[in-house]
Amino acid sequence: MNTRAVLTAVLAVASVVVLAACGSSSTSTSHSSTGPTTAKTGGTVTLVEGTFPQSLDPSIDFTTQGAEVHWLAYLGPYSFAHASGPGPGSVVIPAIATALPAVSPDGKTYTFTIRSGLKYSDGSTVKASDLTFAIERALKLGWSAASFLTSTIVGAKEYLKGSAKSISGITTNDSTGQTTIHLKSAYGAFLDVLATPGVSYIPATTPIKPEPNSPPVGFGPYLIKNIVPNVSFDVVLNPSYTSQAIAGIPAGHVNVHVKVESNTTTEASDVLNNTADVFDWGDTIPPALVQQIQSQASDRYKPYQSNKTFYWFLNTTEKPFNNLLARQAVNMAVDRPALAKLGSGALAPGCYLLPPLMVGHPTQPCPGGDPNAPPNVAAAKALVQKSGMAGQPVTVWAQNRQPRLEWATNYAATLNAIGFKATLKTIADAVYFSTIETLHNHPQTGFADWQQDFPNPTDFYQNLVDGNAIAPVGNSNYEEVNDPHIQAELKALYPVPGSQLSSVASRWQALDYYVTKQAYIVSYGYLASPQFVSNRLDVSKLVFSPIQGNDFSSFVLK
Repeated sequence: MNTRAVLTAVLAVASVVVLAACGSSSTSTSHSSTGPTTAKTGGTVTLVEGTFPQSLDPSIDFTTQGAEVHWLAYLGPYSFAHASGPGPGSVVIPAIATALPAVSPDGKTYTFTIRSGLKYSDGSTVKASDLTFAIERALKLGWSAASFLTSTIVGAKEYLKGSAKSISGITTNDSTGQTTIHLKSAYGAFLDVLATPGVSYIPATTPIKPEPNSPPVGFGPYLIKNIVPNVSFDVVLNPSYTSQAIAGIPAGHVNVHVKVESNTTTEASDVLNNTADVFDWGDTIPPALVQQIQSQASDRYKPYQSNKTFYWFLNTTEKPFNNLLARQAVNMAVDRPALAKLGSGALAPGCYLLPPLMVGHPTQPCPGGDPNAPPNVAAAKALVQKSGMAGQPVTVWAQNRQPRLEWATNYAATLNAIGFKATLKTIADAVYFSTIETLHNHPQTGFADWQQDFPNPTDFYQNLVDGNAIAPVGNSNYEEVNDPHIQAELKALYPVPGSQLSSVASRWQALDYYVTKQAYIVSYGYLASPQFVSNRLDVSKLVFSPIQGNDFSSFVLK
């Protein structure tokens, strides 16, 4: 997901003032990765984030800021375990489904049954057919991860195109709760897809239109309320969840007030000074504050490696980046050490799409040169001349958010230094991804990032460089690349189950090396994600998911 991999598949204005704790306090017993724990329940904490979620409608959003909320408010058939660490936190567990699915020997049919008697927050019954409706709604509304569904489920692409009235590959029985999903071919990461926020249950009475300010009813431990677009919203405990709680999915302890603070210096300072409680994991702590936080708040700050790749996309359908030499010149010239410095030291320089902890991350030297060394600008400039693209105008699409705007400014300067005529096109952070994901805009080059949605290299490839992912709306293949070699390799790699990824690791490495050498994507580093909280929170209870980041259900006031 956008600023949204780990090894086994059974693997986001003014200073914020903390809301006064409200409601009664009590103690409750919950289960963590280390066993039963007793924690106080009650109160409200404030989370500050640099940008508002793409949408608080789960059928639209595909950002880290949205996913960290939606996985708690909209359960699907499966979810990821509420546990810290790349192993425990990457395990898929049953949510609304009673058990893990039965999979046919050919890997093309998934069957499961949902729990009986579950009620949405409005009191209506959760039905098996609600999943079909939710998936069809997500496709109609242009969910950014639609390729997970259209390239796998029989009839999903036809439904999206309007040539079918429903998705023929999904059959449900509301009486028995059984659901059967037929795939076009075996797809080893499909269980992970069924645990992805967006593949969730919502009532079939929900309008098939965007509902960002009045989100659909869902089933989960939390509700989303009091939305002020691009300013704030509340994630509150669902009073009806406790009586029907699902094992492994905690009911939570506190309400969470989420507030946008576009200035990350203010955002981090508020948490440091305890006038806000949680710094959002999708943001970057400014360089000027890192040392102060490490010295004054080391007991409540911890960076996590979360398999998050930052990169520049290069649109291969238009000059100058329809030219291989021009793209390779960019890969050679990007100043990765300078970008890492702008990233507070939390950005580890790198060149590959697949991050270091992901199966398939290449071990070969980077094709564009050592990412930890100063770039060879002179050689890159000569390559631009050789390409015949010198002097070509280039528009760099930039997200108006620290340090992403600073990164883009540096990148534009690099492009100018090697012979292009680059200018910045700055887009408001709240609408940046929805803008560049609209195909007819054909963005030329610019900022992008990807945080794992599940621990499989398929997650990166199916969305970012698979030609089948190119779509009019919600298009994450910003490069618009459709390379026959990539397509052939993906056809062979997609069916491999997550438990068998090690058997094809070398093949993924070769593919990632190929993509990097072709410079379809110019990766520049992998960012550690911060867990940073105020002294009001009990840090011993905190869970940091490698998939969803800060686990709101683990927040407990001292």
